[in-house]
Amino acid sequence: MIRWKPFWINLLLPLAVGGLSAFLTSDSMEVYQFLRQPPLSPPGWLFPIVWTILYLLMGIAAYLVWVRDSTGRNGALLFYGLQLAFNFVWTLIFFNLQNYGLALLWILILWVLILITTIRFFRETKAAGWLMLPYLLWVSFAVYLNAGVWLLNR
Repeated sequence: MIRWKPFWINLLLPLAVGGLSAFLTSDSMEVYQFLRQPPLSPPGWLFPIVWTILYLLMGIAAYLVWVRDSTGRNGALLFYGLQLAFNFVWTLIFFNLQNYGLALLWILILWVLILITTIRFFRETKAAGWLMLPYLLWVSFAVYLNAGVWLLNR
């Protein structure tokens, strides 16, 4: 049985974080297109599509953990909130500050937080852990892109 209010809250929270991030970095695709980029860099139009899907998957995963009545639930959700905050700040560091070295350090910490969140979500419910894996993989790719941009634009 779906608990609709918590479902919508958990679904809308990461979308709101992503939407605010996009709003605060509204010229980000202009910045991105003028950077020297590493091989395999995707076109700028792909990012909003991918991030929307990832935020939806994260929201569903968080809901699945939230409805669990377990001792590990709160800790898992704490890491979830922490990684979501780091995700938000990374965008500001990378696009608004254009500090690619600091952004690289920040995204490495973010990656570790996502990994911890994913492991903790797996412990709560396998489905939530699986839903976090595309996010972990995408941020792994983003680490490569961030490192490439940092090295090529110093």
